Amino acid sequence: MIYALQSRWKVECGCLQYYGLRAMPNMFKNKVRLTHAQQRIVDRLPSELSDGELRILKRLVGVQIVPEAQRRKIPTRLADAQFCKSCVANDFMIPGLEFDTDGICPLCRTKEDTASLRSVVPVMNTFARAKGSRFDVAVFYTGGKDSTYLLYELAQKQGLRVLALTWEIPYMSESAKKSIEGAKRSLASVEFVTRKISDADLRTVYRELYARSGNACACPSLAYVLFYPELVANRVPYFVVGNEPAQILGLYYNHMAPRMAYSFAGNRLLHALINVGRVLTLHPPLKKGQFQTLATMSQLAHGTNPLVRLSPYRNPLVENVVASIHKVPMLVKPLKRALRTSSWSGHIPAFVQVDLDEVCGGRYDWRAIANVIERECGWVPPSNIGKGLHTSCNIERCKEHTQFVRFYNMQSDMIPFSALELALASRDGSITRENARKELEQEIGFSLEEIAECAVMREYFEA
Repeated sequence: MIYALQSRWKVECGCLQYYGLRAMPNMFKNKVRLTHAQQRIVDRLPSELSDGELRILKRLVGVQIVPEAQRRKIPTRLADAQFCKSCVANDFMIPGLEFDTDGICPLCRTKEDTASLRSVVPVMNTFARAKGSRFDVAVFYTGGKDSTYLLYELAQKQGLRVLALTWEIPYMSESAKKSIEGAKRSLASVEFVTRKISDADLRTVYRELYARSGNACACPSLAYVLFYPELVANRVPYFVVGNEPAQILGLYYNHMAPRMAYSFAGNRLLHALINVGRVLTLHPPLKKGQFQTLATMSQLAHGTNPLVRLSPYRNPLVENVVASIHKVPMLVKPLKRALRTSSWSGHIPAFVQVDLDEVCGGRYDWRAIANVIERECGWVPPSNIGKGLHTSCNIERCKEHTQFVRFYNMQSDMIPFSALELALASRDGSITRENARKELEQEIGFSLEEIAECAVMREYFEA
């Protein structure tokens, strides 16, 4: 009998690495270390195996090593995919997705288990009026659905003085530009600040990022680099993000954030230990959310910590952006100065998350949210009106496409984020399964053939 390596398993550095999302209870068991004898056998697959070789392979047989006839075929188009019976997850957009005997994917099987994973930064839904600043909160504003709703929640519903910070990218969609103008007309308590990096510097960053990631998506990291000095100078007490729940959970399912990361912000003992270290080094103690700010900005300013590189939980998206930003050293100099100043003074804007499910009354429904911000903020939906994910950028489909192709070809172990987000949103009711299926078929860039947006992306930084 001819045996072969099961689809989506690959020999890497003396291990078998799985590229996909396995069925429960093995969801994150993606790496199996090989003995030298096992690797010699695996390296010559597919081939016939003797009884002695099968004994050497032990538990690998039947899971990682299977009869060639049992090797799974990975779909090459959406029409041939197997879909989860509960959500829109399928084994084309997530090649290597496994289903249990009931046809349910691991995302749905772990829904209750992940219900408490709300954020990797502290959650705050209401804010007091700041005494030492003209602003109560700041928001990174793109003109997209989520950031517009966050702006509406803070400025209109809570009556806060908001500093809205917009990084003007060359790929900003026309609908996002119109939405920003609509927000300026509608939200009187918001002060809007827009910054644009020189084309020469931005092209340098984008070229390096494209070489590393296959796309030029640097949001929101590069925006943080630009605007942190502004936050410190204005003594803004809070920098607020409003990532929708599906985006937050995507970090967990992509094995970039362990479960403990979601409870770290509320761990009083760890917070106390950190502050002991701060006091001993003559720094003021940190308030809620300030440690997360310093950790985020330190990585951007000084590069990824070598200890982080040894961790099994890594974020290659951020690491590649950081390395690319440092190709233009002058970009990070103001950030380094502001980081040093704020750390010594204690005037550190706290990095916090608004729970969009809670402020919406229980569920962040994409269509309902769009209706609210169209009416209240002059928000303009994208021309592809069915799109609910990432509506502010013209090359979003290019990012989706490049992440998908790299994962499909097992060049990256990062599951395409839009695949996880759309599946989770349909699982949790932010979008119906039917509408998620339509968006997947019409708007998401999952294709093995290059899509038009890739040429649009390259046209800017190859000029």
